[in-house]
Amino acid sequence: MRKMTATITRRLLAQTKGITHHPQKNDVALYTVRFLHVALLSFTFLAVVLGQQVGTLTAEVHPSLTVSKCSAGGSCTAENKSVVLDSNWRWLHDAKGSTNCYTGNTFDKSLCGTPEACTTNCALEGAEYAKTYGITTSGDALTLKFVTGANVGSRVYLLDDDNNYKIFNLKNQEFTFDVDVSKLPCGLNGALYFVEMEKDGGKASYTTNKAGAKYGTGYCDSQCPHDIKFINGKANTLGWTGSPNDSNSGTGQYGACCAEMDIWEANSISSAYTPHTCSVYGGPYACEGTECGDGDNRYGGVCDKDGCDFNSYRQGDTSFYGPGKTIDTTKKITVVTQFITTDGTANGDLKEIRRIYVQNGKVVENSYSTYPTLAKYNSITEEYCSAQKTLFGDTNSFADRGGLAAMGDSYENGMVLVMSIWDDHAVNMLWLNSAYPLDKPETDPGVARGTCSRDSGKPEDVEKNSPDATVIYSNIKYGPIGSTYSSTGGSPTNAPPTSTTTASGATQTKYGQCGGMS
Repeated sequence: MRKMTATITRRLLAQTKGITHHPQKNDVALYTVRFLHVALLSFTFLAVVLGQQVGTLTAEVHPSLTVSKCSAGGSCTAENKSVVLDSNWRWLHDAKGSTNCYTGNTFDKSLCGTPEACTTNCALEGAEYAKTYGITTSGDALTLKFVTGANVGSRVYLLDDDNNYKIFNLKNQEFTFDVDVSKLPCGLNGALYFVEMEKDGGKASYTTNKAGAKYGTGYCDSQCPHDIKFINGKANTLGWTGSPNDSNSGTGQYGACCAEMDIWEANSISSAYTPHTCSVYGGPYACEGTECGDGDNRYGGVCDKDGCDFNSYRQGDTSFYGPGKTIDTTKKITVVTQFITTDGTANGDLKEIRRIYVQNGKVVENSYSTYPTLAKYNSITEEYCSAQKTLFGDTNSFADRGGLAAMGDSYENGMVLVMSIWDDHAVNMLWLNSAYPLDKPETDPGVARGTCSRDSGKPEDVEKNSPDATVIYSNIKYGPIGSTYSSTGGSPTNAPPTSTTTASGATQTKYGQCGGMS
């Protein structure tokens, strides 16, 4: 299996540039050579850097959250877990006092004149979850409020214990949760997803990281974000530039890349689920230059930024998801995602990702596409992805980076659960809930993604007009296929619709999925 090689070498791979393939059994010798090189570099680096510090001004107390592990037959056992706030949201200050190391979207040059100085001088502080960030839990429910005081949005991870993230392998498993998106308007995204982070947030692999998972370090995703302040235990201050349209964010020289499985990206108007693969395993992979896939080089990087998405509205079924529709977003929704393998075991390759909903006691199968060439599909398979990319005129970077089998490999390595609420300073969330890209007619296949106007979603508008927007995630369950949900309403509903003919010739989708600053 690839798992052994990828696990042993994931930190080496993350520090070694230019790898553009998935680890295979015969890569061990190659990685052994790289190990010696990286180990030498690490030793030299550690000789002069003491490490990113942990603050002592506010105690870090993780909000508790109950999840359930289910077994075949539907018997579920409660697990007492907790969530932790991402390090990027935290107060970063002088380890010897309380002077900000980062204010607005700029690092303090007296403390962060170099990456090494910043890493040594600055400390991550504990979080006041409810007061500062609008993050609260109650039993099995997590509520994220959009604006709390000066804070906008949040991102949390599920912990296994105070110092380690809970690791999931969902091959031949299903993952289920309830969600309330009724208070999420156009331009907002309540996202629940998995990324290939390290269990301890990189604390063991990078001795300059003194904070680890306890303080929410180690984030990465398929967009290779450059706005991460610390990557692999080192401050990302080189080339740091404040964002021209986000007073709290900026970008550095390095990006943080890893595979990403978007179980749920949604508001009350639209939703999508999307796997994104990378040509490197283990995260974060600190990309630099062309390997980040920035700008016009979007498809030249190590990760698949578009993914292979399933958005019912984008597939032509405009009556399936939204207020008062088949899946009524004014009410709580149960979302089931199944990861089907080639041999029906956790050892097989991932071949299909299915979506099922439960609402008002009834099981509802995912919608089918109304496009003739896609009409037989209501789940994500390699065949669906290829047909969709062809019809929509998109580059199939998902297949180029290993497709579903590679997504399964990432799960086998272990992935971390992320839950967030955010707005989009890059393209206003149009890729999720409006017509996008802007230079294409809405009638072209794949351009219309929801009913929100093309003028909607501007962060300054949603932050001003919808500060009390919230998303509630609850009743999280995982286990064998068919074990995490039930119905009281008989057989599943939603048969394939009659196909409709639409215009062809859509061209490249520039952002596809996960629009954001990379």
